[in-house]
Amino acid sequence: MKKYKCVIFDCDGVLVDSEPLSNQVLADMTNELGGNIDLEYALTHFKGRSMQMCYDKIAKLVPQPLPDNFKDQYRERSFELFKTALKPIEGVPQLLEKLRLPFGVASSGTEEKIKHNLALTGLSPYFEKNIFSCYQIQKWKPDPDVFIWAAKTLGYHPEECVVIEDSFHGVTAAKAGGFDVFGFVAHDYNNELPAIATRTFQQMDELGEWLAN
Repeated sequence: MKKYKCVIFDCDGVLVDSEPLSNQVLADMTNELGGNIDLEYALTHFKGRSMQMCYDKIAKLVPQPLPDNFKDQYRERSFELFKTALKPIEGVPQLLEKLRLPFGVASSGTEEKIKHNLALTGLSPYFEKNIFSCYQIQKWKPDPDVFIWAAKTLGYHPEECVVIEDSFHGVTAAKAGGFDVFGFVAHDYNNELPAIATRTFQQMDELGEWLAN
């Protein structure tokens, strides 16, 4: 296997198990406005998408205009839920403890959200300042710029890095930027990643073995 010099992780669904929680909030808020969806629908249609893409989709599902503060309400409600229910993806703390390559996190979430989630799950010390948010550059996946920015800041070219992603848009973004991508498929609800990722894996210990070689 190719030897990499740097690892760039997605956050939600790769480092922290936030996708079922955040998508349940989106489903609840959609239904409160007259929609009729469940968690499975939310995970299928919202997972890995930017907040604006989710907002636009929900606007078509409900019979009334979305409130002006819909996005703020979502963030407040999801943050509150995360305080009591958010956990790291199984095996991530052990992986980061053993990882000897430089690494960072590049996410579609706000910088505040990324830092909040890493802090809640005890992962903050591993990343320090190596946090890259799409909001900081106003470019969202499947645009590759957040990964290119992260690699450049960390001091590497895309071909020297591997991106760890769990969503179709995330894998698509990384591939467009010239990166190899390992797809985490434990929660690949649409079975989209095997056809586009460089490699796929089910558990973090598999990833640890690959990156150690």
